[in-house]
Amino acid sequence: MKIDILTLFPESFSYLSSSILKRAQESGAIEIELHDIREFSKDKHKKCDDYPFGGGAGMLMTPQPVFDAIKHVQRDSSTIILPSPGGSTFDVQTAKSLAEKEHLIFVCGHYEGIDQRIIDIFKPMEISIGDYVLTGGELPAMVMVDAISRFVDGVISADSLTEESFSCGGLEYPQYTRPAEFMGHKVPEVLLSGNHAEIEKWRKAMSLEKTKALRPDLLKKKDDPTK
Repeated sequence: MKIDILTLFPESFSYLSSSILKRAQESGAIEIELHDIREFSKDKHKKCDDYPFGGGAGMLMTPQPVFDAIKHVQRDSSTIILPSPGGSTFDVQTAKSLAEKEHLIFVCGHYEGIDQRIIDIFKPMEISIGDYVLTGGELPAMVMVDAISRFVDGVISADSLTEESFSCGGLEYPQYTRPAEFMGHKVPEVLLSGNHAEIEKWRKAMSLEKTKALRPDLLKKKDDPTK
């Protein structure tokens, strides 16, 4: 999978060159390329923002640099994504669906966002990572790239995906490692028993208990897929 990220602040994305995502790029499972939108500005000062027509607070990203940046990387197979608080909510199903795409383009707005004509011309998928507003699209883009990449073949093991939160229909069960006792807190005996059938039963029970306590809405969705 190829991922192109268009941003005014490419230095914000150092996280994408570390840990699992670093190994995924080194192995060729994914390819991530950053593009500075300022480099596409035809303004002699590389200006990319201006005051919005009609007044209002803040500055708006002008259409020309964004348009040219998108056209520079766009292919027939491209899926364009605009992180936006007004978009549809990002979830595990969205991540799985986007992981099947050949080429993703993330357009990171900033200030008060981007000129509406860019949205009208390219019709990107507008996606929100939650009901709150951030100063730019850089953090949401990183969140989505990380989540999507996990479902790309060769990035992480398939077993990790099937048992983790949301993919399993609820929240993941509690996990423990050595030592068997820490600060007076002991690992549940069943996990030390070697009885895999009992361990699996315990994990399912703990997953259900944790989901009921923290995210009961997930159980309602499971019972009624229309919710």
